[in-house]
Amino acid sequence: MDVAARDTPLGRTPLGRTATGHPYPTVSARFTPLVARSSRRAGWLGPLAVAAVALLLRLWGLGQPDEITFDETYYAKDAWSLEQFGYVRNYVDKADKQINAGQLTGLLADGPAQIVHPEVGKWMIAVGIRLFGMDPFGWRVAAAVTGALTVLVLCRAVRRLSGSTLVGCLAGLLLGLDGLHLVMSRTALLDGFLAFWLVCAPACLLADRDWGRQRLLRLQQRSASAADLPPSGFGPVRGMLLRPWRLAAGVCFGLAVGTKWNGIVVLAAFGLLTWAWDAGARRAIGVSWAWLRAAVVDAVPALVSLVGVAFVVYVATWSGWLVHHDLMADAYAEPYQWGSYASAEPASVAGETSQALRDLWNYHEQVWRFHTVDVVRTTRDDPHPYESDPRGWLLLNRPVGIDLQGDVPAGKRGCTADGDGTCLRQVLALGNPVVWWAGALALLASVWMWWARRDWRFGVPLVGVAATWLPWFRFDERSIFSFYAVVVIPFTCIALALLLGLLLGRVDASRLRRSAGVSVIGIVLLAAIAAAIFFWPIWTDQLIPETDWQQRMWLDRWI
Repeated sequence: MDVAARDTPLGRTPLGRTATGHPYPTVSARFTPLVARSSRRAGWLGPLAVAAVALLLRLWGLGQPDEITFDETYYAKDAWSLEQFGYVRNYVDKADKQINAGQLTGLLADGPAQIVHPEVGKWMIAVGIRLFGMDPFGWRVAAAVTGALTVLVLCRAVRRLSGSTLVGCLAGLLLGLDGLHLVMSRTALLDGFLAFWLVCAPACLLADRDWGRQRLLRLQQRSASAADLPPSGFGPVRGMLLRPWRLAAGVCFGLAVGTKWNGIVVLAAFGLLTWAWDAGARRAIGVSWAWLRAAVVDAVPALVSLVGVAFVVYVATWSGWLVHHDLMADAYAEPYQWGSYASAEPASVAGETSQALRDLWNYHEQVWRFHTVDVVRTTRDDPHPYESDPRGWLLLNRPVGIDLQGDVPAGKRGCTADGDGTCLRQVLALGNPVVWWAGALALLASVWMWWARRDWRFGVPLVGVAATWLPWFRFDERSIFSFYAVVVIPFTCIALALLLGLLLGRVDASRLRRSAGVSVIGIVLLAAIAAAIFFWPIWTDQLIPETDWQQRMWLDRWI
């Protein structure tokens, strides 16, 4: 902005010119949500249709492979234990074979298990097990439904961000066609659930941004209308303290952290971005020193709404553990640097609650030590064949093999290989190359759009990618896997969809511009669909000749 935003009466006077040289819109125009110009009916029907397609892709053949795969050995069994007893118990050594054979008796060993991740994702898996049984479909169906809901929320969020239902649906389609998100939505691991809550929380913050700016303007106009004076001081404060969408975002962040601790960094990053939005809104209505004043009247209440609510929700997600904390103390009672377990039985409800919380605090120290010491030591002694450097994740440097069944002879079990060839089945957590590689370019363009062109919308995907991807750089001494990037790809799809939307132009753009934009969008979308069809067999455990599999191994690192 070239000229400070002080207009009299508020919201009507031009504010100067933008970075592109166009007249800057008035405050009233700037505070009107972009989505207000979009059809509400289409805004629901389009995203619901895209989510329905995503759900069909994720449910199709969901029971294959028909056995526990990869880290499902932890989370499917943990979820079943939670559903049965309210806490995670130990299993006998051959539990996987028994479960694969449909035998659910004699699985449990004595004592509670020492889990290393919070319980929200496992409780979500448990819902599917409760409804459909302890079998491959039952422990995967919650991930499939959650993956489709992630597509729906992303469509709606990008629609609000761009003001276009088309662009919102495009973002959802790109995510729905991505192989990494598809595989993680068909596997009982925690990362797909984490991705869902980390899309929901920023979506709530975007809704809060629209709600808050409109309310701020109404309150300021009401207070300034009598004297017709420019705003002074902090601007409206009391009417801005309770923000429902911000509370909802706090709940979502709490559930994200309750799935995996990675959500803490995303909460911090979007908390800072929210403060920047609040400061920009106050500056737009004429508040001087807006950054400092917003830190007092906006950031402090936001700290309660986001961090405070998230903390309460996070502790509540451990309710099953807290109820059975005495079992955990009996099994894992040791003096740790963050405190010690009680040696005497509490004599009151307050004492029992205090001891349960202290036990939980100590248990977190054990989990922290596992992730920062034990895993690093294990990695150094026995590196995992599928571990990858996070610096190459955005370029699909090393996918993870979730399951592999090879050496099926020609003519056996449906193998159609020629001659002496063999067939195989594989579930490979490999992203759609079109979506990821085009998305990487879109992220580079987003940096320019946010900083040089001052388009605030591109800050959302950039902050999301930075908060979900960059923190892994400091953990490259331990085994880390590219499927963790399933929380990155929704934000990459946002950047790509926004950029394609800019190429399309506004509704009133020239016919040539619109035609060129539609052509580019069509090419990208058709390429993504073609890639999805091509890689579908190795995403979904299809039996294919080994020669066909080799055609899909474009890079040596994919093997």
